[in-house]
Amino acid sequence: DETNQPYQGLTGLRNLGNTCYMNAVLQCLCSISPLVEYFLSGKYVTALHKENGEVATAFAYLMADMWLGEFECISPEVFRSVIGDLCPAFTKKTQQDAQEFLIYVLNELHEALKKDCLECFFQQDTLTWNNQIHCSFCGTKQDAAVKANIGKAPKMVIFHLKRFDYQGSYKRKLGTNIYYPLSNLDLSPYIYPLFRKNPKYNLCAVVNHFGYLDGGHYTAFCKHTLTQNWYSFDDAQVSEIPQSSVQSAAAYLLFYSCKAFSVPTKTHKY
Repeated sequence: DETNQPYQGLTGLRNLGNTCYMNAVLQCLCSISPLVEYFLSGKYVTALHKENGEVATAFAYLMADMWLGEFECISPEVFRSVIGDLCPAFTKKTQQDAQEFLIYVLNELHEALKKDCLECFFQQDTLTWNNQIHCSFCGTKQDAAVKANIGKAPKMVIFHLKRFDYQGSYKRKLGTNIYYPLSNLDLSPYIYPLFRKNPKYNLCAVVNHFGYLDGGHYTAFCKHTLTQNWYSFDDAQVSEIPQSSVQSAAAYLLFYSCKAFSVPTKTHKY
C-alpha cells in the first residue's frame, strides 16, 4: 500500500554545500497538496511545453522520489543541476536567498506549464518624493495612494515577510515576531466582492531563516498531507514538531492553501 510507505512525504534532502535555502523551499513546495496531486498524477505532462520543460520535469521526478521513494533521505543533485544550467548562481556553493530561489522556480514552472503564480501586496502605500506621479489635471507632480486587491481568490497564496532591510550602506536582519494564523486566514477584505467565495486559507508550509544577512541557515516546517501533523525539515534531518512550534520569529515565507485535502496517488509512470 503506497500510502503506508514510511517515508512518503517525509523524505530529507541532502545539503549539497550551502543548499539549505533550496532544500527548505523544495520541502514546502512538495508539501502543497494540489501540487503533489498535479505532478504525481501526471497531469503536468499534457500541459508541458517541451522546449522549456526541463525544470518542471526534474521537479516532477524529485517529487516522485520524495513521495514514492523508499529512502529517508535523497540528493536533489539532478534538480539543482537542471536549475544551474539556466541560472549558474544556484550551482555555486554559496548561500542564496530562499525567496529569490522560490520566485525563480515558480517562474520556470509557470513558463513550462502556463500556471498562474500570484503575489499580492495589500497594504495601501503612498508615493511621495521621487515617486510622485504626474497629475493630468493640475499638471504637477502629486503624492498618490496605491493599493492592490485580489481580483479572484487563488487556491494558493505565498507571503514573503520582509526580513532584510537595506538603507543605503546600512543593512540589517529584521527579527520581528509576526503573528500568522495556522488556520482560517481570512482574505475576504482584500478580494473583489464579486469573487468572495471560500476566502479562508490554512497554513501548509513555512520557510525559516536563521542567522544574519551575510550568513545563515534555512529550514522548513511542513504540514504532512497524510497525517496532518507538522514536521521540521532541516536538510537531511526530518522530525515531528508540535503545532505550537510552527509560530516562529524565524518565519520568512508562508504558504497558505484553501483547497481541500486529498491523498496523493501515483498514476503516472516515471
